[in-house]
Amino acid sequence: MKKVTASIAINSSSSKIIDAFLQPHMLKEWWNVERCLIQPQSGGLYTLAWNINSNGFGYISSGIITVYQPGHMLVIEKLVYLNPELPILGPMALSIHTEQLENAVSLYLTQDGYKEGPAWDWYYNAVKDTWPQVLQTLKIYLEKE
Repeated sequence: MKKVTASIAINSSSSKIIDAFLQPHMLKEWWNVERCLIQPQSGGLYTLAWNINSNGFGYISSGIITVYQPGHMLVIEKLVYLNPELPILGPMALSIHTEQLENAVSLYLTQDGYKEGPAWDWYYNAVKDTWPQVLQTLKIYLEKE
């Protein structure tokens, strides 16, 4: 089964890096998330929405937090992606964890659970190209603080 992995070294604390995926104001500032419902605990909801307009939501990712170790690890399972132009894609898993280096923190991200078919191929290719860019945006955001 296909998976996407990405990593980046960030000059920030592990706790701030993990918080950037959990705190609504941070998600809005660095990832342009317009609305979210996040319960930072094992079994908690993790839902992000983008491109909201009078016709509804443009894109939604939603799943269940299965592992939450503050400042170290976040795992979201049963992750689904909703896009008005595609079938509902899921379930997938997203794993984010950090590792302290000498002068920075490494962030490792894995998204897996991709299936077969044209919509899945499109999504996989979009995610494969986008996650490294998203992590670079996160790095810039956290290092300017």
